[in-house]
Amino acid sequence: MKTFFQFINRFSLVQQIIVGLILGVIVGFFFPLHIAQSVGIIGQFFIGALKAIAPVLIFVLIIAAISNYHKQESGNGAMQKVILLYVFGTFLAALVAVSISFIYPVVVPLDIPAAEARGPADITDVLRTLFMNMVDNPVNALVTANYIGLISWGVLFGFALRSTNASTRNLFQDLAQLVTSVIKKVILIAPLGVFGLVSVTIAETGFEGIKSYLELVIVLLVAMGIVAFVVNPLLVYWAIRQNPYPLVFRCIKESGMTAFFTRSSAANIPVNIELSRKLGVREETYSVSIPLGATINMAGAAITITIFTLAAVHTLGIQVDFFSALLLSIFATIGACGASGVAGGSLLLIPLACSLFQIDNDIAMQLVVIGYVVGVIQDSTETGLNSSTDVLFTAAADFSATGVVPKEVSSK
Repeated sequence: MKTFFQFINRFSLVQQIIVGLILGVIVGFFFPLHIAQSVGIIGQFFIGALKAIAPVLIFVLIIAAISNYHKQESGNGAMQKVILLYVFGTFLAALVAVSISFIYPVVVPLDIPAAEARGPADITDVLRTLFMNMVDNPVNALVTANYIGLISWGVLFGFALRSTNASTRNLFQDLAQLVTSVIKKVILIAPLGVFGLVSVTIAETGFEGIKSYLELVIVLLVAMGIVAFVVNPLLVYWAIRQNPYPLVFRCIKESGMTAFFTRSSAANIPVNIELSRKLGVREETYSVSIPLGATINMAGAAITITIFTLAAVHTLGIQVDFFSALLLSIFATIGACGASGVAGGSLLLIPLACSLFQIDNDIAMQLVVIGYVVGVIQDSTETGLNSSTDVLFTAAADFSATGVVPKEVSSK
């Protein structure tokens, strides 16, 4: 058994998920339905593990992030614009995802309970749900996976802890690292979960199951492409008032491609710092903005959260008005900034956005597992967009502050 696990560990998680996906398709197509449904228990086990740990992750991460946050100042005038670009770029990415999802709505195969509610009727119901969930008992919020309540109480506890001593704050930082470590262990069984989910989906829906996954991937890639090649260049042009594409393409080539394969914005920080240095960005800017961007600049995560949530909305037949969609974009922006630093971390924020529309946590977690099915492409592309945008906005803000754009990234 030890030799078997050593053999498996020679392959990356992505490779293991691909194998699980292929085996799931084989079982779903060529084995009897009762066998595929039996295998599907593995997928349900994975969903259960995610359901158990996700509320704890959200609550602890928010408390740790706010209680240990110390405002970092940069006297060079660039940091304010960097943060503005980070936040506004993430919000625009969520709006793009909303627009694409309404132009081409995607329906995904979900195990929907017969008594599943059809969601709120209008923005009034959405706001009522939002405010009432915010004041839910924090213990009950943990037990019932009320993510809105967890965020509101987490923020309050986080700010309250800022006035305590450093050892107390460090305790929650250690707890956040502990929970993140547990999440990484749970994600190790993702290949088995994908195997079980795909097996039963293909057995019950046939080719339609695969088609819906492909449509979801296409919508995700289109939205990320629009952000990378339309929205981001417009924001960079606003900052430097010059042709943004030389800088955009260089950041994608030297940062985005590396992040695509590492699938970690944090792991790509050294690459972005070196690229910032080569672009002529001042050290006092990139030494702060690059690590900060790996945490809060999450356009790709906002797209993922929004599109998956609206896929559930379309599948359940929930009607969403303009203001509800706008509120979803805001929540996706906030949620993306809190995405966990593990592969597929943005997927764990999907239940938060789903809760806006009173979508059951069981259904939201099914979306998370579907995310791992398509994550071979989705997570890599998302990370490439996130990380390349870190250095792109850092360079644009610094060039705007100094008024000097190096020749190699300026328009010809």
